[in-house]
Amino acid sequence: MRQIRVASLFAGIGGICQGFKNAGADIIWANEWNAPACRTYRYNWGSEYLLESDVRKVDFHIIPEFDILAAGFPCQPFSIAGRQDGFADPRGNLFFEISRLVDIRRPRIVFLENVSNLAEHDNGRTFLVIYTTLVHLGYYIKYAIMQADQYANIPQTRNRIYIAAFYNLDDCQVFSFPEPIPLTAQISDTIQRSEKKHDIYYYQEDSEVCRKYGNLVKNDGYIYRLTDRGIVRVKNKMCPTLTANMGFYPNRVPLVRDQYGLRKLTLRECLDFQGFPVQFKFPASITIDDAYRQIGNSVCIPVIKRIASNLINLFESKHEGDTK
Repeated sequence: MRQIRVASLFAGIGGICQGFKNAGADIIWANEWNAPACRTYRYNWGSEYLLESDVRKVDFHIIPEFDILAAGFPCQPFSIAGRQDGFADPRGNLFFEISRLVDIRRPRIVFLENVSNLAEHDNGRTFLVIYTTLVHLGYYIKYAIMQADQYANIPQTRNRIYIAAFYNLDDCQVFSFPEPIPLTAQISDTIQRSEKKHDIYYYQEDSEVCRKYGNLVKNDGYIYRLTDRGIVRVKNKMCPTLTANMGFYPNRVPLVRDQYGLRKLTLRECLDFQGFPVQFKFPASITIDDAYRQIGNSVCIPVIKRIASNLINLFESKHEGDTK
């Protein structure tokens, strides 16, 4: 069977693209406007098909033929960690760029990812707009809220909504989201507390974080995070949800104590908790704040891969040639 062709909007550093690649798809086009994210994307995946541009200025007619549109559209307008301005936030309105592309190109499948709070935002009215917009374009919808520790065997409490829209009714009826799987991975598989990390990750003893919270962060096998209420130990020895705020507020990077002191999770540890391949690197031109922000804005790749595999399987089924 030919490779399934995927076009990606709001590609970031390529988390969703990597999930689809891991499932056997071919990424034939991607768009991202943020220049540092584009540098990271190109450094790891090449620049052949990535268009660096404001999505509102893109002529969608130029995209090569594709089967699946994938988009992790900006989640900050809907996140419980933010102001939740929704469509009143200009970033929230970027969903309508997705619907503009869908209206022009009518891909067989549309796959969307966002924060789980999207389903509840504005008493469900925001999600209803997204749902009805896709229905009016002729699509059948399925969606699920899935957490990384339950569906990816990654010990991160990352809860996200995944929306699959199908132009063929048969596709929608056949498709199902993946079932939960046991969590066997532990944070100790990623965090080696006996291993000295680069000095940039450690808090000095006279730092505000150490003075206020140093005595509360133990070398006890847990990860800690700083909130507006103070230091919180993450339950069940899990990694907390990694967010873009890590790049805007450096003290919001989760904390651990190892044999050498109090430190932040390293970039590599955060990448591991998102399921990025070991060969993924940041170019030297990317600041550490940009790198943390890019990781928090990305996705849990193994969850994407499992959903993508189920979507790609539809193209092997007997009704591949059916039309709506």
